[in-house]
Amino acid sequence: MNEYKRIFVIVLDSLGIGAMPDSPRFGDEGVDTFGHILEKMKTLDIPNLRKLGMLNLHTAGAMEPVPDPSGRYLRLGEASNGKDTMTGHWEMMGIKTEKPFKTFTDTGFPPELIEELEKRCGKRVIGNKSASGTKIIEELGEEEINTGAMIVYTSADSVLQICGNEETFDLENLYRCCEIAREITMKDEWRVGRVIARPYVGKKKGEFKRTSNRHDYALKPTGATALNALKDAGLDVIGVGKIHDIFCGEGITETHHSNSSVHGMEQTIELCKKDFRGLCFVNLVDFDALWGHRRDVEGYAKEIEKFDKNLGILLDELREDDLLMLTADHGNDPTYTGTDHTREYVPLIAYSRKMEGGGALENEDTFAVIGASVAENFGVNMPEGTIGQSILKKLV
Repeated sequence: MNEYKRIFVIVLDSLGIGAMPDSPRFGDEGVDTFGHILEKMKTLDIPNLRKLGMLNLHTAGAMEPVPDPSGRYLRLGEASNGKDTMTGHWEMMGIKTEKPFKTFTDTGFPPELIEELEKRCGKRVIGNKSASGTKIIEELGEEEINTGAMIVYTSADSVLQICGNEETFDLENLYRCCEIAREITMKDEWRVGRVIARPYVGKKKGEFKRTSNRHDYALKPTGATALNALKDAGLDVIGVGKIHDIFCGEGITETHHSNSSVHGMEQTIELCKKDFRGLCFVNLVDFDALWGHRRDVEGYAKEIEKFDKNLGILLDELREDDLLMLTADHGNDPTYTGTDHTREYVPLIAYSRKMEGGGALENEDTFAVIGASVAENFGVNMPEGTIGQSILKKLV
């Protein structure tokens, strides 16, 4: 159809909008990330999200919808069996995941996994908890150096990370242990999205520093996605933030690492000023990593407000033939128990200068309408085995 020259898909990581019917199966009763933040905070300073129709889509707290929203909005359900970053993003681009990735944020890795890892690597494991990478090196680096143990830890994501001091562990040995960990964690019950080697240097606390010799052992998407189709057709596929990592680089033509979600929006604004033809796919992770998992309602609320300020700048920069889509990949209700993601519906808000008015669209039961719509816009076929139907005709 080629309605739009450029499409910007921005993922507000974890900004869910209410429980799905199957949420209790995932341990998530009555969850609502955006709604519960509004209930706690009463109001948020988000004039641009309001203008686009976010409150029309999901009203809560003391905030009212606007009479004439400029965006078109709907609620998306998740077809895949999961509630994590990789599953959500892969589904946006057409992949339905039946076997969920495992997270070990609250419990650490099970004894059986650690025992097998120790046996095959020939090293005792220390750590085995969710932690900041720099903090766990400060905490356990000296013990690792002095005893020959290895630091294993996880995070809020589906990941197993191994730290190794480059002088005492040896890089090749660290990579060998990570390859073993990758093999072990292919079992369904231990299946993590990524294993990461985290080398560092230094001899004592205060001196430890991570090096650039990090190596990721990620699972590639289980099939070709809309990103592959776009790249193969000679279009630009620009990833901002964690997009490159999430897709293991598959289908990406250009990548920009972000230091924060504010930085990610600043990068997107700069990209908007440049000429390209294709997709700019953005992940803004701080909502999730800094506030959702830490169950910090106020921090999450402030992050939404910071996003809204930059959203206003981006809206001013958008050209006549640009389409903007705002969405999320799962929920992470900061008022809920525990520290894990929550299984929720997500918003899809679309805006273009050429749209003749905004308003509600019919809700959809998969995130994959996003990738399918992008593909149709650029006249490319979705790869075989993907899911999702385009709603592009409703976005023009």
